[in-house]
Amino acid sequence: MDEDLHANFRAEVACYSAAEPMPTMENLSALTGIPVEQLVRYVLVKYASSAPDALLAMGPVVFRQMREHVAKAEAAGTDEARLQTYAALRDMIAWLGTAEA
Repeated sequence: MDEDLHANFRAEVACYSAAEPMPTMENLSALTGIPVEQLVRYVLVKYASSAPDALLAMGPVVFRQMREHVAKAEAAGTDEARLQTYAALRDMIAWLGTAEA
């Protein structure tokens, strides 16, 4: 079984990639007088440097995803479904561990 430890992250990136952030940056730039490039750098640095805060903020989302995995496995009621859920939960926990490093 090929394991993609970053599958959840890839899915989230794909989801957020559907939105176009530049209009927001351009509006914020016009409102504040701060150049778009500086705003983009600010957002990236703030996000990248806030791993512990980001983990706390996304905790409920990750918890909900974990709960959904377990609920689906229990609804299926098979050992195979439970093992697949265990693997998914293991990958999510591993990903969370890399985010705080």
